[in-house]
Amino acid sequence: MPSWWIYPVLLSFLFSLLLCDWARALGRKFGFIDEPKVARKTHKGGVSTLGGVGIFISISIVLIGVLLFSDELSSGAMQNQHFVGYLLGGLILMIGGLADDKFNLRARYSILFPIIAALVAAGFGIGVSKITNPLGGFFEIGEIFSFGITFVWLLGMTYVTKLLDGLDGLSSGVSSVAGLMMGALALSVAFYQPDSALLAFIMVAGFLGYLVWNWSPASIYYGEAGSTFVGYSIGVLAVIGGGKIATALLVMAIPLFDIIFVLWDRYRCGSPLFAGDRRHLHFRLRDLGLSTRSIVLIYYAVALIFGLTTLIFASWQKLLVLGILFIAMLVSIFTLQKCQKI
Repeated sequence: MPSWWIYPVLLSFLFSLLLCDWARALGRKFGFIDEPKVARKTHKGGVSTLGGVGIFISISIVLIGVLLFSDELSSGAMQNQHFVGYLLGGLILMIGGLADDKFNLRARYSILFPIIAALVAAGFGIGVSKITNPLGGFFEIGEIFSFGITFVWLLGMTYVTKLLDGLDGLSSGVSSVAGLMMGALALSVAFYQPDSALLAFIMVAGFLGYLVWNWSPASIYYGEAGSTFVGYSIGVLAVIGGGKIATALLVMAIPLFDIIFVLWDRYRCGSPLFAGDRRHLHFRLRDLGLSTRSIVLIYYAVALIFGLTTLIFASWQKLLVLGILFIAMLVSIFTLQKCQKI
């Protein structure tokens, strides 16, 4: 890993740290405030929702700077058009997120922005060209199939972090672990994709700059823009420089499975599928008496443990771990489950 990488990574962190601090005041000035008006929100007083804007601007500035002054990000599998697609998709999420936070858009309208962002990213060539065969080798896939898989993947990851954003420091911390694991995997002998690794570390640095202010008790929130952009970024990172989907799935497995079970529970109980409530695992753990910081640290530890397995396990072993984790989550959720209509 070149020693000069420390500069763009450090800049991404510092820009995010400073811009998110600035965004705390801007949110109050322009009315981008999250007020604790429902029971599942426990913060006291209004909190700025412009954190995602700070993250996006920080990552964008550093990526554009590196692309302009070196070929470190564009000399391998990644090309300039991929970064145009990624940043353009991110800008669309910023616009849609800010509009949603300001005007409280209905779900049928707010979902349009993540859909368009995923289509734009896939349209600029970000995608999966081959799928790892658990028994060895790869399956090559066609452009149309690749476009469809990429679109579904990016949209899914966008909503994983959006729905995970329920406790201070939870989504940004777990996403940081995911980025670190993919960056480490990209530097491994088996992959060795330094361009992808640098992208991962720049993204993570931007997330961590925000996390400083979002750690419990948080003084700034993602907002709709940030909660979707971070998941979108992790989704892009998993496919832009070579398939790391299994790594992302393992690190984000608990939130992903939690979303599946919550949607099933809402359907089973006759509740609106996309209405906010306290069915998510992190809320259930809060109801058992665990503190916000304890729950967040548990999520970090589990994400890190399963992320580390991706550095040493073969593909079929990763699938086996995912299956075991799915069963464990199934048992845990149904143990804690209460049929609520909120």
